[in-house]
Amino acid sequence: MTAVRIIDAHHHLWDLEVRDQDWIAGAALVPLRRDFLLGEYQPLAGANGVAASVVVQTVTVPGETPELLELAAASDLIAGVVGWADLAAPDIGERIAALTDLPGGGKLVGLRHQVQSEPDPDWLTRPDVLRGLAAVAQAGLVYDLVITAGQLAAATRSAAAVPDLIFVLDHLGKPPIASARTEPWAAHLRGLAALPNTVAKLSGLVTEADWHRWTVADLRPYTQVALDAFGPARLMFGSDWPVCTLAASYADVLAAACDLTAGLTPAEREAVFAGTATSVYRL
Repeated sequence: MTAVRIIDAHHHLWDLEVRDQDWIAGAALVPLRRDFLLGEYQPLAGANGVAASVVVQTVTVPGETPELLELAAASDLIAGVVGWADLAAPDIGERIAALTDLPGGGKLVGLRHQVQSEPDPDWLTRPDVLRGLAAVAQAGLVYDLVITAGQLAAATRSAAAVPDLIFVLDHLGKPPIASARTEPWAAHLRGLAALPNTVAKLSGLVTEADWHRWTVADLRPYTQVALDAFGPARLMFGSDWPVCTLAASYADVLAAACDLTAGLTPAEREAVFAGTATSVYRL
């Protein structure tokens, strides 16, 4: 089973000669320590039936987002960019406006911050961050949440505090798939999903599983919780390429997503593979 139309709502691109990716450290991540360019992604997307994509930031520096926007401006494949800006900056509204004025600025669909790396577990509920999130909503953008399972409760409080903003949970909040536990992750995920301004991505799951021995059956309990909590109309597919290549090929990630959603109706599958991303990111 494959969807008629596929939007890859989550992938990355980087050129190490232009910008270092300081998070790619340690022996396990050595395979990612090279360039991953649009010229490599585009044929992969084409071979797997991907009609459009959303490229997502990886580093918390101001320079990366303009580069991604410029890339998107010249690409028919990249329909949206989830960039970065300092949410805590007093002039965050002006900074967002400046990004939208850049070449490709019309393709800026959202912002993201590496909350998973923040030492403060309540970073998302800080007053300055909440002000920044309100500015993101004011600009008509969405906010991607890259968090650990332990940060889901704080994310829920943040989403409740900024009801005008759509929060997009990346990678289902990184459930502990490798250890085969579902709680307390599942309870916290349901708490987030209970808020109407939240959606989630079926992405990044293979790298939360055992990289070398994962099966679709390992992923199924977690995607089932997400399908029950959010429903197909609030879920979207993302490859998380090239990070996914630590555990699986692009084709394997897509095949797993198709298998995990095989029980849905055609309309529900269309939502997961294209419709939700199109509406949420206004592609």
